[in-house]
Amino acid sequence: MMTKWATRFLQMAELVASWSKDPSTQVGAVITENNRIVSLGFNGYPHGVSDSAETDNREMKLLKTLHAEENAILYAKRDLSGCEIWVTHFPCPNCAAKIIQTGLSTVHSPQPSQDFLSRWGEKIKISQDMFDQAGVTVDWMQVDKE
Repeated sequence: MMTKWATRFLQMAELVASWSKDPSTQVGAVITENNRIVSLGFNGYPHGVSDSAETDNREMKLLKTLHAEENAILYAKRDLSGCEIWVTHFPCPNCAAKIIQTGLSTVHSPQPSQDFLSRWGEKIKISQDMFDQAGVTVDWMQVDKE
């Protein structure tokens, strides 16, 4: 059973994800400290870069896109040691490295679907191993989908 705060922060991450203009995958991230929001981020192109996510091919889109976790970390502009991050999708290894390096203590993410695991399971395992080695707590949240 998720706490009231856990539910709120995951709902906030889902709302922030909806701000992404990416037509195929929308990801949101919320960084918190003591039940207060420190920063938000969603996946998308950098400020000032022509937002052609609808027309760019997949490879070009992947090269240009900042992930939600990266945007939340960059936008915070402060020390994040001991803060927690709530994400709608489990972090990729690149984002895991940034989460570890910035001192975030805990990653909260919904338990992935079988479809998501079939596509991203190998990367999830790499990220999980990195978090385990670095002492970052991973909270796989059991979310009731209605």
